[in-house]
Amino acid sequence: MSCLLLGVIRRQGGVGASVGVRSLASIPSLPPAVADFVKGAVDECKPANVQVVTGTPEETANILAGLERDGMVKRLPKYENCWLARTDPKDVARVESKTVIVTKNQRDTIPIPAGGVKSQLGSWMSESDWQKARQDRFPGCMAGRTMYVIPFSMGPVGSTLSKYGVQVTDSPYVVASMGIMTRMGTPVLQKLHEGVEFVRCQHSLGRPLPLKAPLINSWPCNPDKVLISHLPDTRQILSFGSGYGGNSLLGKKCFALRIASRIAKDEGWLAEHMLILGITNPQGVKRYVAAAFPSACGKTNLAMMKPSIPGWKVECVGDDIAWMKFDSQGKLRAINPENGFFGVAPGTSDKTNPYAMATISRNTVFTNVGETSDGGVWWEGLDPPPAGVTLTDWHGKTWKPGSSTPCAHPNSRFCAPAAQCPIIDPQWESEEGVPIDAIIFGGRRPEGVPLVYESFSWQHGVFVGAAMRSEATAAAEHKGKVVMHDPFAMRPFFGYNFGDYLAHWLSMQTRKAPTQLPKIFHVNWFRKDPATGTFLWPGFGENARVLEWIFKRCGREREEEAAKKSYIGWLPEDGAINTKGLGSKVDMGALFDVPKPFWQKETKELRAYFTQQVGADLPAQVEAELKALEDRVHT
Repeated sequence: MSCLLLGVIRRQGGVGASVGVRSLASIPSLPPAVADFVKGAVDECKPANVQVVTGTPEETANILAGLERDGMVKRLPKYENCWLARTDPKDVARVESKTVIVTKNQRDTIPIPAGGVKSQLGSWMSESDWQKARQDRFPGCMAGRTMYVIPFSMGPVGSTLSKYGVQVTDSPYVVASMGIMTRMGTPVLQKLHEGVEFVRCQHSLGRPLPLKAPLINSWPCNPDKVLISHLPDTRQILSFGSGYGGNSLLGKKCFALRIASRIAKDEGWLAEHMLILGITNPQGVKRYVAAAFPSACGKTNLAMMKPSIPGWKVECVGDDIAWMKFDSQGKLRAINPENGFFGVAPGTSDKTNPYAMATISRNTVFTNVGETSDGGVWWEGLDPPPAGVTLTDWHGKTWKPGSSTPCAHPNSRFCAPAAQCPIIDPQWESEEGVPIDAIIFGGRRPEGVPLVYESFSWQHGVFVGAAMRSEATAAAEHKGKVVMHDPFAMRPFFGYNFGDYLAHWLSMQTRKAPTQLPKIFHVNWFRKDPATGTFLWPGFGENARVLEWIFKRCGREREEEAAKKSYIGWLPEDGAINTKGLGSKVDMGALFDVPKPFWQKETKELRAYFTQQVGADLPAQVEAELKALEDRVHT
């Protein structure tokens, strides 16, 4: 090992020491494969120093103190160990248009769309174009900065469902956030010493020192050069130019969904954009449910729900990502691979999600929210601050209620440890995962789609997931209230060809080993009264009434128990949804109306989408389910 590399990977006394790249040392601390990866990144990015992150509280305190010194975060004295970051206004969300998958053949990444239509199911970049893009960005990109080496685990360290990664980054904000969102540091390094495989994650803000232009909000980023690239064949992620969480915390969407979905396909499991919750009935019977909703459609609110019906209890395993694998008995078991919540702040309140509010009251990093003059945070959806307390918006400017611009950015975030959630499930870190009885799909559908229905079969359920559509939200750069296709809530996160992804889901019903397939449901909390434009369903804690029906359906003895057949699936029979205490304002008839003209239009839209976007890669079983639905809605 070269003297240079030994200098790079030296550590001292438990806290990762910042080591000058040219310094000499004789304390090798990284496993050989990790050392090779780090050396390659050092040679390419040319940092001034390298620090191996150990994850100790002292190290975290030092990182945050450095961020505060540099003006990147501000301490919030109203709370215990809470911090506020304000980003460059050009670096506020995932940038789907700059997020690519790099494979030898385009069809490995996306189905080839019909007639020159742009694919909505991912962006492919050729290997040669990617090499040029890399050459244009990474050489020397960390000059003058410290490169942090973050060994991390997605899932509990040691679980057979967990996977490991090493991220190099020049962003201390990323180090602080990864310390919340993943298990990181020395325990992971010990696993890497055992020779476990790991995903190689390289991230740079793309602003070498000395700066050529001033920073905005003391937030280094390079918006014109942003590129978030994934190489599934070699299990690599290279992200450049953005400090925003979804682009820079590479364990999150990049690894836990895009790369993991490909690993899952290769190894026979599922990596999904799903919350996981446990629900216990008044008799003490417990079931676990996984649910896929697009970003900002209420995953966190459902995962931390306070049920409105007496005697029922919900506990949270995870609010965003589920890794699911069949055990030897054929039960689908799920882990939350994350260690924290990276939630959308606006709309979160004691009314909508009291448990999230309790979770984020300490040890939390807030990004792009409003600030109160008494050292707290504020966003749309919270009660106005008390008299005499003034507000500063996410740009750092004075803000008053009634202003034409929001105080908090619509995609502003909190990053908080999951263990702080008051209703975190006792099994949330179980190494074998929790047993999944039901999978729920859902989205924002203002018309036509009922409050809840159940699929006729696993195959029909895969079709229901493939047919998901939802109004666009602020979690990515899309604008406005357009209803978009978002199959499985994975549209921005597929790591490989969507047709192959559907085939992989369908293959679960033909496994040779014993298999107990979960039941599949679809929910829609967001249906509106066409006359008034108001929501027909109160949502939030009242959603427990829908979970109660799903719970009962999972334990049914007869197919038609508490249900009636419709042409889109099994609907609750009249009276099957408990409405006691709901109030008379809720029009259950309107919530469960399934208008044929709407569904005729919907099937036509789906036919066009599958033809244009998936084409020859659409599995025959999904085509058959669409044809069957077309036949049912036209009879």
